[in-house]
Amino acid sequence: MSRPLSRALPHPVARPMRSAEELAAAGLVAPERVPELARVAARYAVSVTPAVAALIAQADDPIGLQYLPDAAELATRPDELDDPTADEPFTPVTGVVHRYPDRALLKPLLACPVYCRFCFRREAVGPDGGVLTEPELEAALAWFARTTGLREAILTGGDPLMLSPRRLARILGRLAALPHIETLRIHTRVPVADPDRVTEALVAALALDKPLYLCVHANHAREFSDAAGAALRRLHAAGAVLLGQSVLLAGVNDGEAALEGLFRAMLRHRVKPYYLHQLDPAPGTARFRVDPARGLALLRALRGRVSGLAQPAYVVELPHGGGKRPVEWAGQPGAVV
Repeated sequence: MSRPLSRALPHPVARPMRSAEELAAAGLVAPERVPELARVAARYAVSVTPAVAALIAQADDPIGLQYLPDAAELATRPDELDDPTADEPFTPVTGVVHRYPDRALLKPLLACPVYCRFCFRREAVGPDGGVLTEPELEAALAWFARTTGLREAILTGGDPLMLSPRRLARILGRLAALPHIETLRIHTRVPVADPDRVTEALVAALALDKPLYLCVHANHAREFSDAAGAALRRLHAAGAVLLGQSVLLAGVNDGEAALEGLFRAMLRHRVKPYYLHQLDPAPGTARFRVDPARGLALLRALRGRVSGLAQPAYVVELPHGGGKRPVEWAGQPGAVV
């Protein structure tokens, strides 16, 4: 785990930092750690936006832990998997994951504004983007058109809000025009990690005649900066229903006060806590793992202390593509969620 630095962080930065050298120059990591962190960055993508850098007080605070590389990432345990959610067996065409009968994922790109150190797609995401080519995108949209049992299309990645507004509007428009698609969903970090991207043009791209649910990934109350709050207000005013999804992470939010603060911050910013995920066993993520029994105890402790609006579903991804299931049901037969 990163040791605290001896002075307050960070120095102001003007653009995303993508290397250990840039992180050290900004005061976000100690200079003597650059060689080991460069080895991490050579394997797993690094990006820290100015908005995120401004929130980091020290390298191992709840924000720094999420985004700053650490040498522990290069230690892979036997139970860790390159594809822990088993997307590949459920990929009928490039860019599509169809695990549930009534909904499917579309991954139009694999770039993100930031790269979480616990990401379950960390072997795939990166600045190269993995953007679908025009033929690949057309094939994916054609698959959605002919798969008439679907009711929901979910844009994920990567982060779909990294697309240009024009391209995003085109994709959403094509999906919304399908008679059998009733709802659309986008999973994103952008509103909290790079809120300046939530421009008028981007908001206009989200204007649809069908319901649009925006799932905002945040893991700590401090991620809801003033700029993030303004971005979320713009999205809400445009008609998007805002949901929150988080991952239970050691050192970040594995305490009653931290979880309560996170869920209350979400509600203050018009975001309904939706999912709290048990960490997926991606390579090099062991330092973040929390025992599910502790997670259940934390949520039980919040019952009665916080509104029912602040109670997300605590879910775990079953192995081999078994889908999400409430943690308390994980060892029992039952429907996935």
